[in-house]
Amino acid sequence: MAVRVWSATLYDELGRPLEYLVECWAKGWSFDPIEKEEYEWACMEPVDDAHDNPEKAWAFILLAISSPICEPHLGLLAAGPLEDLLSFHGADFIDRVEAEAKSSPQFAHVLGGVWRFRMTDDVWTRVQKVWNPSHWHQKIDNL
Repeated sequence: MAVRVWSATLYDELGRPLEYLVECWAKGWSFDPIEKEEYEWACMEPVDDAHDNPEKAWAFILLAISSPICEPHLGLLAAGPLEDLLSFHGADFIDRVEAEAKSSPQFAHVLGGVWRFRMTDDVWTRVQKVWNPSHWHQKIDNL
């Protein structure tokens, strides 16, 4: 049986809901090589959106954080779409990021996994005031 490989272009043309992208993104990080190959197209879509379609990236990030299927991949969410969104559109999103981190411990936890990358001094300082990096630093310290 042939495996159908989706592409980001086909995803957009079909007008699939964002929930579908979240599910495909999580499956794209699967340890199952067949599933990974089928959904690998979705792995970079949110990162690309963080550059080119930041509102879609923000919606994806919030949905992924609340989705149980993404739980094993929260570090990838932090180091990918969230970090890039803050690096390239931080000034436009930092108020929302701060509000979300203050109201959602899960978001503050994921925010704790970002690195500075290309964030401005102001955005980076504000991120550090509301993030919760304890889980991520503990993992690094235990390596």
